[in-house]
Amino acid sequence: MTRRFEMRLAGTGGQGAILAGIILADAAIREGKTVVQTQSYGPEARGGASRSEIVISADEIDYPKVLEPDVTLCMSQEACDRYGRQTRPGGLLVIDSDHVSRAATTQAVRVPLTSLAREVTGRAIAANVVGLGVLAGLTGIVSRESLEQAVEAHVPAGTGDLNLRALAAGYEEARLIKG
Repeated sequence: MTRRFEMRLAGTGGQGAILAGIILADAAIREGKTVVQTQSYGPEARGGASRSEIVISADEIDYPKVLEPDVTLCMSQEACDRYGRQTRPGGLLVIDSDHVSRAATTQAVRVPLTSLAREVTGRAIAANVVGLGVLAGLTGIVSRESLEQAVEAHVPAGTGDLNLRALAAGYEEARLIKG
Protein backbone atom coordinates (compact mmCIF):
# COMPACT_ATOMS: atom_id res chain seq x y z
CA MET A 1 0.00 0.00 0.00
CA THR A 2 1.59 3.24 -1.11
CA ARG A 3 -1.16 5.75 -0.53
CA ARG A 4 -3.99 6.63 1.73
CA PHE A 5 -7.07 4.43 1.24
CA GLU A 6 -10.42 5.85 2.36
CA MET A 7 -13.65 3.97 3.07
CA ARG A 8 -17.10 5.07 4.18
CA LEU A 9 -19.68 2.59 5.50
CA ALA A 10 -23.13 4.10 5.89
CA GLY A 11 -26.65 3.08 6.75
CA THR A 12 -29.24 3.63 9.42
CA GLY A 13 -28.83 3.02 13.13
CA GLY A 14 -29.09 -0.68 13.93
CA GLN A 15 -27.62 -1.90 10.62
CA GLY A 16 -24.11 -2.18 12.05
CA ALA A 17 -22.17 0.28 9.87
CA ILE A 18 -20.23 1.55 12.88
CA LEU A 19 -19.39 -1.94 14.14
CA ALA A 20 -18.29 -2.88 10.61
CA GLY A 21 -15.95 0.12 10.56
CA ILE A 22 -14.45 -0.85 13.91
CA ILE A 23 -13.91 -4.41 12.68
CA LEU A 24 -12.27 -3.24 9.46
CA ALA A 25 -9.99 -0.84 11.33
CA ASP A 26 -8.98 -3.59 13.75
CA ALA A 27 -8.15 -5.93 10.84
CA ALA A 28 -5.89 -3.27 9.29
CA ILE A 29 -4.15 -2.65 12.63
CA ARG A 30 -3.52 -6.38 12.97
CA GLU A 31 -1.58 -6.09 9.70
CA GLY A 32 0.58 -3.24 10.97
CA LYS A 33 -1.15 -0.54 8.92
CA THR A 34 -1.80 2.96 10.18
CA VAL A 35 -5.54 3.46 10.68
CA VAL A 36 -8.00 6.13 11.73
CA GLN A 37 -11.65 5.21 12.27
CA THR A 38 -14.34 7.79 13.01
CA GLN A 39 -18.07 7.46 13.37
CA SER A 40 -21.17 9.57 13.27
CA TYR A 41 -24.78 8.77 14.02
CA GLY A 42 -28.05 10.58 14.45
CA PRO A 43 -29.74 11.13 17.81
CA GLU A 44 -31.96 8.07 17.34
CA ALA A 45 -30.57 4.77 18.59
CA ARG A 46 -32.17 2.94 15.65
CA GLY A 47 -33.39 4.32 12.38
CA GLY A 48 -31.27 7.49 12.28
CA ALA A 49 -28.40 7.98 9.85
CA SER A 50 -25.07 6.44 10.82
CA ARG A 51 -21.68 6.17 9.19
CA SER A 52 -18.22 4.91 9.89
CA GLU A 53 -15.18 6.27 8.09
CA ILE A 54 -11.87 4.46 7.89
CA VAL A 55 -8.56 5.78 6.58
CA ILE A 56 -5.86 3.15 6.05
CA SER A 57 -2.27 3.87 5.10
CA ALA A 58 1.19 2.38 5.29
CA ASP A 59 2.42 5.84 6.31
CA GLU A 60 1.46 8.38 8.92
CA ILE A 61 -2.04 9.82 8.53
CA ASP A 62 -1.95 13.60 8.87
CA TYR A 63 -5.68 14.23 8.32
CA PRO A 64 -8.15 11.82 9.95
CA LYS A 65 -11.26 12.58 7.87
CA VAL A 66 -12.37 10.85 4.70
CA LEU A 67 -12.12 13.38 1.87
CA GLU A 68 -13.12 11.34 -1.17
CA PRO A 69 -13.75 7.66 -0.41
CA ASP A 70 -12.15 5.01 -2.56
CA VAL A 71 -14.92 2.69 -1.37
CA THR A 72 -18.41 3.47 -0.13
CA LEU A 73 -20.84 0.91 1.27
CA CYS A 74 -24.44 2.10 1.43
CA MET A 75 -26.86 -0.04 3.39
CA SER A 76 -29.88 2.29 3.14
CA GLN A 77 -31.43 4.57 0.54
CA GLU A 78 -30.77 7.62 2.73
CA ALA A 79 -27.09 6.68 2.97
CA CYS A 80 -26.83 6.22 -0.79
CA ASP A 81 -28.57 9.52 -1.48
CA ARG A 82 -26.25 11.32 0.94
CA TYR A 83 -22.90 9.62 0.26
CA GLY A 84 -23.04 7.68 -3.00
CA ARG A 85 -21.98 10.61 -5.17
CA GLN A 86 -19.01 11.36 -2.93
CA THR A 87 -17.13 8.21 -3.95
CA ARG A 88 -14.03 9.21 -5.94
CA PRO A 89 -14.17 8.76 -9.72
CA GLY A 90 -13.19 5.19 -10.47
CA GLY A 91 -13.91 4.21 -6.87
CA LEU A 92 -16.15 1.41 -5.66
CA LEU A 93 -19.75 2.01 -4.58
CA VAL A 94 -21.39 -1.09 -3.09
CA ILE A 95 -25.09 -0.92 -2.25
CA ASP A 96 -27.37 -3.28 -0.37
CA SER A 97 -29.88 -3.88 -3.13
CA ASP A 98 -32.41 -5.03 -0.55
CA HIS A 99 -32.64 -1.46 0.83
CA VAL A 100 -31.35 0.76 -1.98
CA SER A 101 -33.39 1.07 -5.17
CA ARG A 102 -31.56 3.97 -6.83
CA ALA A 103 -27.88 4.85 -6.84
CA ALA A 104 -25.92 7.93 -7.86
CA THR A 105 -24.23 5.95 -10.62
CA THR A 106 -24.94 2.94 -12.79
CA GLN A 107 -21.45 1.73 -11.83
CA ALA A 108 -22.66 0.75 -8.37
CA VAL A 109 -22.15 -2.87 -7.39
CA ARG A 110 -25.55 -4.12 -6.25
CA VAL A 111 -25.48 -6.92 -3.70
CA PRO A 112 -28.47 -8.21 -1.69
CA LEU A 113 -26.54 -8.03 1.59
CA THR A 114 -29.56 -8.41 3.85
CA SER A 115 -30.96 -11.38 1.89
CA LEU A 116 -27.55 -13.08 1.90
CA ALA A 117 -27.28 -12.55 5.66
CA ARG A 118 -30.72 -14.07 6.24
CA GLU A 119 -29.92 -16.97 3.93
CA VAL A 120 -26.62 -17.97 5.57
CA THR A 121 -27.27 -16.97 9.19
CA GLY A 122 -31.02 -16.64 9.57
CA ARG A 123 -30.51 -13.06 10.75
CA ALA A 124 -30.65 -9.82 8.74
CA ILE A 125 -28.45 -8.09 11.33
CA ALA A 126 -25.38 -9.84 9.88
CA ALA A 127 -25.68 -7.87 6.60
CA ASN A 128 -22.91 -5.54 7.78
CA VAL A 129 -20.47 -8.45 8.04
CA VAL A 130 -21.55 -9.78 4.63
CA GLY A 131 -20.75 -6.27 3.36
CA LEU A 132 -17.29 -6.41 4.93
CA GLY A 133 -16.62 -9.69 3.14
CA VAL A 134 -17.69 -8.16 -0.17
CA LEU A 135 -15.53 -5.05 0.34
CA ALA A 136 -12.45 -6.95 1.48
CA GLY A 137 -12.91 -9.55 -1.25
CA LEU A 138 -13.16 -6.89 -3.97
CA THR A 139 -10.38 -4.60 -2.72
CA GLY A 140 -7.93 -6.85 -0.87
CA ILE A 141 -7.41 -3.97 1.59
CA VAL A 142 -7.03 -6.46 4.46
CA SER A 143 -6.46 -10.19 4.52
CA ARG A 144 -9.28 -12.59 5.19
CA GLU A 145 -7.40 -13.97 8.20
CA SER A 146 -7.07 -10.53 9.82
CA LEU A 147 -10.71 -9.76 9.13
CA GLU A 148 -11.85 -13.08 10.62
CA GLN A 149 -9.81 -12.38 13.77
CA ALA A 150 -11.28 -8.88 14.04
CA VAL A 151 -14.83 -10.19 13.57
CA GLU A 152 -14.34 -12.73 16.36
CA ALA A 153 -12.91 -10.00 18.62
CA HIS A 154 -15.79 -7.54 18.18
CA VAL A 155 -19.08 -9.33 17.58
CA PRO A 156 -21.35 -10.12 20.52
CA ALA A 157 -20.49 -13.22 22.53
CA GLY A 158 -21.96 -16.38 21.06
CA THR A 159 -22.31 -14.95 17.53
CA GLY A 160 -18.79 -15.62 16.24
CA ASP A 161 -19.69 -18.62 14.07
CA LEU A 162 -22.77 -16.88 12.68
CA ASN A 163 -20.73 -13.80 11.76
CA LEU A 164 -17.92 -15.84 10.22
CA ARG A 165 -20.53 -17.50 7.97
CA ALA A 166 -21.75 -14.03 7.00
CA LEU A 167 -18.18 -12.95 6.22
CA ALA A 168 -17.62 -16.07 4.10
CA ALA A 169 -20.81 -15.32 2.15
CA GLY A 170 -19.50 -11.83 1.43
CA TYR A 171 -16.18 -13.18 0.17
CA GLU A 172 -18.03 -15.67 -2.03
CA GLU A 173 -20.17 -12.88 -3.47
CA ALA A 174 -17.02 -10.85 -4.21
CA ARG A 175 -15.53 -13.86 -5.99
CA LEU A 176 -18.67 -14.13 -8.15
CA ILE A 177 -18.60 -10.39 -8.92
CA LYS A 178 -14.97 -10.57 -10.01
CA GLY A 179 -15.90 -13.48 -12.27
